[in-house]
Amino acid sequence: MISAGKGFFITLEGGEGAGKSTQHARIVAWLEAHGKAVIEAREPGGTVVSEQIRRVLLDTRNAGLDRRAELLLLFAARTQLLQEVIRPALAAGKVVVSDRFTDASYAYQGGGRQLGAEVVAVLEKFVHQDFQPDLTLLFDMTIEQGMQRVTGRGQADRFEVESTRFFERVRKTYLERAAEAPQRFRIIDAGQDQEQVWQQVRDVLEAIPGL
Repeated sequence: MISAGKGFFITLEGGEGAGKSTQHARIVAWLEAHGKAVIEAREPGGTVVSEQIRRVLLDTRNAGLDRRAELLLLFAARTQLLQEVIRPALAAGKVVVSDRFTDASYAYQGGGRQLGAEVVAVLEKFVHQDFQPDLTLLFDMTIEQGMQRVTGRGQADRFEVESTRFFERVRKTYLERAAEAPQRFRIIDAGQDQEQVWQQVRDVLEAIPGL
């Protein structure tokens, strides 16, 4: 529930090809139609510094980037986004909708890169302490469906070229995160068509008092 003068933080999570971008736009439009002041964000990115880090992380020429360096770069970008965009917007009572947040680091680096949850938790505590999203929508689908969608949208980035086993670990970690925090997560069946997915998302949004 949104309290008077308090912002609300929504994050969208999921593997490659899950359709987060499409639903992100619809969520923002729905919120604005309901009179909310909305700030959009994405990870990595969202600030001048963070967007520069994003280019490094997604560039396939950086295939040799160490997995620990990758994790540190992600948290560096996240720190800038938190300080410059997310915290000020929430303090002003706005709704922030972000394409990914720290759950992605648990899934991709902790699970996919097999660094483990413990090292991600240390950085999470350092960067944002106990701060968490108010709502996390996890767009879940089979790895096969996700890869089919990615294949059809052009040049793959450094993450999209990873192996099926990598993405299986990512999905498993996401689902484990959702099971550990059911009060925050809502799992969306992203394998359905766009309208069916949107109906699931809208049902979640409409169930939140004051949103």
